Amino acid sequence: MKIKYPFKIFIFLITIVSLLSCKKANNPDPQLTVSASTITFTAEGGTEDISVSGNTDWSISNPAYSWLQLSTTSGNSGSTVIHLTTLSLNTTAVSRSAVLLISSSNGQARRVVVSQIPFIYPNYNTSSIAPNMTGMSSTAVELAAKMHVGINFGNTMESPGEGDWVSGNKITESYVKFVKQIGFNAVRIPCNWNWTHLSDPDKAKIDPAWLNRVKEVVGWCVDNDIYVMLNIHWDNGWLENNINKLKKDSVDAKQKALWEQIATTMRDFDEHLMFASANEPAADNAEQMDILNSYHQTFINAVRATGGRNSYRVLIVQGPHTDPNKTYDLMNTLPTDKIPNKLMVEVHNYTPATFTILTDGDVSWGKMAYYWGKGNHSTIEPERNATFGEEEVVDSEFKR
Repeated sequence: MKIKYPFKIFIFLITIVSLLSCKKANNPDPQLTVSASTITFTAEGGTEDISVSGNTDWSISNPAYSWLQLSTTSGNSGSTVIHLTTLSLNTTAVSRSAVLLISSSNGQARRVVVSQIPFIYPNYNTSSIAPNMTGMSSTAVELAAKMHVGINFGNTMESPGEGDWVSGNKITESYVKFVKQIGFNAVRIPCNWNWTHLSDPDKAKIDPAWLNRVKEVVGWCVDNDIYVMLNIHWDNGWLENNINKLKKDSVDAKQKALWEQIATTMRDFDEHLMFASANEPAADNAEQMDILNSYHQTFINAVRATGGRNSYRVLIVQGPHTDPNKTYDLMNTLPTDKIPNKLMVEVHNYTPATFTILTDGDVSWGKMAYYWGKGNHSTIEPERNATFGEEEVVDSEFKR
């Protein structure tokens, strides 16, 4: 008898545990997952897929039914792929977006933000070709190591007409050869495209003659084993002075249109040619930095989409104002590039400005410094010695 009751208690406990286990098995934790929280369509539209997984039935609300079609709006337990298709070209001149709300009967809910950029300019990526890695093997770090001493071809191709700002300052093949002969193996070509070289401004179409002229100069450099950094420069400020929400759609559209044309024209050059997204973009806070990164993202996507060697070309993105300290503070993430190790970040250093920028005499904010650096100060002209921004400061900026 002493054994009988403990045995009954044991059986009773097992029964309770079993009932609790059955209850838990019949009522599992609610589950609902979606493969993406944001989807962005081009202006031309297309189809993108998302997958919904859960352990009960679910449904989707689609407030954008006038321009967005879903292959299904409901599902059951398990995983379901949904095809999202834009029904038309976005000709509204502004981005359009909607929030898809996915709700399940177990109380779970998820949101997917779907947007489509506006059609402002035509698609100029009309002759994309297969990726070609020939002559494009260097990573960004390896390519940087190949560039020893560089020079800026300034006041040449970024002026309204080539060389307008300095009389006779047009690039010639003999000048390129001279630059190479005296030891430079890298050049930066700042370039104007939008300001005075559009044959059809309403369509952001670059004059083919100007594209061919720039290609000629790049060719002279590459033929002489000179590395080239080609950019969209200040260009009357259409990008640099418009890093804001109001202008974001129109700037993104122009960035895409211009780089599709530039990249397609220059596609056959090997890794001697690098593209640079902008010059000195005026971003001053985290919100503007996000917008600037979106302009850089548009640049990367446009170049890569043209194919050929552009699929592997080293691309250069600029920090805010290309200021090393602002870049350190604000540029905490980079845009996404599907090709690894092919991005560079550009900053400009003018420290100290009295030594690097002043060339024509003293100004109200400073006197020209003729002598800079340890051991280089003059005892004859002490008033012309640099008084700030020497090795310690420059080392600190570059380490950042």
